Amino acid sequence: MFKKNFFLISIILIAIVSRFIPHPPNFTPITAIALLASKGFDNRLASFFVPLVSMIISDFFLGFHSTIFFVYGSYILITLYGRLSKRITVLTVIFSSMIFFVVTNFGVWLNGYPITMEGFLLCYSLALPFFVYTLLGDIFYSGIMIFSFKYFKRIQIVK
Repeated sequence: MFKKNFFLISIILIAIVSRFIPHPPNFTPITAIALLASKGFDNRLASFFVPLVSMIISDFFLGFHSTIFFVYGSYILITLYGRLSKRITVLTVIFSSMIFFVVTNFGVWLNGYPITMEGFLLCYSLALPFFVYTLLGDIFYSGIMIFSFKYFKRIQIVK
């Protein structure tokens, strides 16, 4: 039998490595990591710490940018949402994708567009194609990570 924390850390390390594999924009595992950590770790601090460390480690190699605090903030909110949710469902994943979209694009608007209603609408409308990739990536990685974790717990492979 696997220990639960070993399983969680292993799947998170695999997800970090996957950020280095070529992929469409925003098709990443970090939302799934945040949701998995929110339900998988009993320690509240660890559940918030894991997605942030995952991002910081990979961003150290991939590069930091001017909206990084909005990105990290969105993952804090997603982890909080996961902790407050009764369980992680497809709707939870979709809402988490929306949190990421709204928060990060607010940062993009503040850092790169005119601070007007037109600039705001332009920013968010140009971001819609990225949202499709975000949503697809979040559903894909959540399906693999979260739902396999639930399955392994149910059949008692992970304790």
